[in-house]
Amino acid sequence: MGVEVAISIWCLLVAAILPILAAFPAKLNKDFDNSRPRDPDYWKSGFRARAQAAQANGFEAFPFFAVSVIVGIGQGGNAFWIDRLAVLFILLRIIYIFCYWTDRATHRSMAWTAAFLSCIGIFTSPLWS
Repeated sequence: MGVEVAISIWCLLVAAILPILAAFPAKLNKDFDNSRPRDPDYWKSGFRARAQAAQANGFEAFPFFAVSVIVGIGQGGNAFWIDRLAVLFILLRIIYIFCYWTDRATHRSMAWTAAFLSCIGIFTSPLWS
């Protein structure tokens, strides 16, 4: 006896947490000073810079994804497709983070583009339902 929650709503929670996880490995370094977590010198190059950039982009991508899910569901889009596109978005964002960490710019851009297009699909889903 519970409320059924769409998979896409759970994906909102995951998408909100992903940016934090993107930077987390860079904070595991013994040089990380938690009393100065935003020290620009710590984040200026290499893996640390890429992890921080992945985090920043995750925070940038989240609002469009969230609005897309809310609009898609709220305007009567097909829940089956919204859920699948939302899961696809999450998987692509995980690939995006991995590509950022491993300095694979072309693959990262491909993952970003596909994730962006999945948001477009979610947002416009009421038009093709």
